[in-house]
Amino acid sequence: MTVTVNNVSKLFIKNGTNSVQALQDINLEIREGEFICFLGPSGCGKSTLLNIIAGLEKNDGGSIQVDGTHISGAGPDRVVVFQEAALFPWLTVQKNVEFGLKMLGVDKAERAAIALKYLQMVHLGRFVDAYPHELSGGMKQRVAIARALAMNPKILLMDEPFAALDAQTRSLLHKELQEIWAQTGKTIIFVTHNVAEAACLADRIVLFTARPGKIKKEFNVQLARPRVEGNPNLVYLQNEIMGYLAEEIEKVAREEIDYGYSLGEKPAFSLANQDQGSGI
Repeated sequence: MTVTVNNVSKLFIKNGTNSVQALQDINLEIREGEFICFLGPSGCGKSTLLNIIAGLEKNDGGSIQVDGTHISGAGPDRVVVFQEAALFPWLTVQKNVEFGLKMLGVDKAERAAIALKYLQMVHLGRFVDAYPHELSGGMKQRVAIARALAMNPKILLMDEPFAALDAQTRSLLHKELQEIWAQTGKTIIFVTHNVAEAACLADRIVLFTARPGKIKKEFNVQLARPRVEGNPNLVYLQNEIMGYLAEEIEKVAREEIDYGYSLGEKPAFSLANQDQGSGI
């Protein structure tokens, strides 16, 4: 399922008068089965674009098509996994995964089988009767992913789903998400502000400028999977991306803090009573 973004723009009006240009003239084609990451500084519009593709937000200019059909709203072909798992606390893990299927009228036996299939895919088959308060943050996100996959969407939209997790859990989920992508063949659009995460996961990384968000550069990641953070080739790619991203981060910092702020080179700090190698 191909996603075509043509000259998309988005303007937010604040307090009835002030306006913020979130996106400006975005052109992008996302191929079927591609794992693509939107990367950029805070406030660059990457989540806004994801929400427009999901049909949760309306664009002010341009158009978005899925397989040649204009998006007019949300649809079962596009499902979102958010940063917060947003599980129903009064439902068990299995019932949470079944929820969307139940709303579609899928019979009890079939939706139970589908839920179990995807809970096993995210390694939670033993926790079908557990409640959300009994789960860790990483386990909750696994349930959210299983719930999204159970709907069998063509496109899986993920808005910083691992941002709140600790580094060890995040690394494990990176590996598992790559396995899920390989097994299902889904098109995945993944929003992140984490350069290492984007390099680890994506076939292609789309780098956004600071607001108004435009596409600054695209990186094709032609590295074998599964990828593990710390791989020298990934580190090289991360450094290359940071070379382009640093300027955009500085623009955001200048807006949010002092005008004189700069990410330029600064002298190394040392203590007066420490010998830093004099006489060598």
